[in-house]
Amino acid sequence: MDYIALFHSEVSAFRQAVRKAVRAGEGAPLVPSCPGWSIADLIGHLGGVHRYVAHILREGLTEPPDHTDLTLYDLPADPAALAAWPVPDRAPNLGPVPAVLLDWFAEGAGALEEQFRAGGPRRTVWTWSAEQSSGFWLRIQAIEAALHRWDAEGVTGGPAPVDRGLAADAVGHTFTVMAPFRRALKQAPPGTGERYRFRQSDGPGEWTVRFEGDQVALEADHDHGPAADAELTGTASDLMLFLWNRIPATRLAVTGDPKHFDRYFELVPPV
Repeated sequence: MDYIALFHSEVSAFRQAVRKAVRAGEGAPLVPSCPGWSIADLIGHLGGVHRYVAHILREGLTEPPDHTDLTLYDLPADPAALAAWPVPDRAPNLGPVPAVLLDWFAEGAGALEEQFRAGGPRRTVWTWSAEQSSGFWLRIQAIEAALHRWDAEGVTGGPAPVDRGLAADAVGHTFTVMAPFRRALKQAPPGTGERYRFRQSDGPGEWTVRFEGDQVALEADHDHGPAADAELTGTASDLMLFLWNRIPATRLAVTGDPKHFDRYFELVPPV
C-alpha cells in the first residue's frame, strides 16, 4: 500500500474541507463527529501531531520528546495570531480562525511528508507502540489524516468514504495496535470472552476479535470457530468509522443484539 500517496491525498482533501468550512470573520463551526471541538481545534490537533512526528523523524529520536515543549510546534510569533490560536484547554475554540493557522497546517503537513519520503519506513525511531519504526508513523498518520478529513468534510455536508484499501487496513490495525493501546490508556475492564465479528461488504475482509482478560485476540477461523456475540457487516469505510466511534452500529448490518456494541466501547474506550 502506498501510504505516502494516501497521506498526501487525504491531507489535500482535509485542507479543501477546512477552507470550505472556514469563513473569514466568522466563528469557527463545530465538528459534528468530534464533540467539544470546532474546526479550529481539529486543524490545531492534526497540525500539532504532524509537527510532533516530523520532529521525531527529523531528529531520529529513540525516546519520546516533551509534548509540552511549544518550540516543537513552530507557532507564529505574531501576538495577534497567537491570541486567536486554538488552545486545547479552551476547546471548543469558537472565535474566527486565524488565516495563518491554515498556512501553518499546510507547512507542517508538507514537512512531515518530506520526512516520510526522505527516510523510508525502516528507520528505528520512538513510537508509542511496540513497533519502533518510521513505517509505524507513516501508516498511522495516513489513517489519521483520512479520519480527520472525514470529520472536516462533515462540517459542511456529507463526507466521502475512506479509501477502501486504507480503511480495511485501518480495521486490522485497530485490533492489533489501537485497541490494546486504548485499553491500557483508559484502564478498560478485563474481557470475559466477548467475541465480535466484522465482515467487509465491499471486499474480502473479515475479522473476529475476542476479549479475554487483558488480551485482544484476532481469530482466524471465522466460519467454523465459536459463534460471535454480535456481528457487523458494512463497507470497509463504515467499519473503520464505527471502530473509531464516528458512526453508530445502526448504520451497518447487525447480526445479534446491538447492545453488545455498547460493551465493545467499554472494552475499547474511545480516545
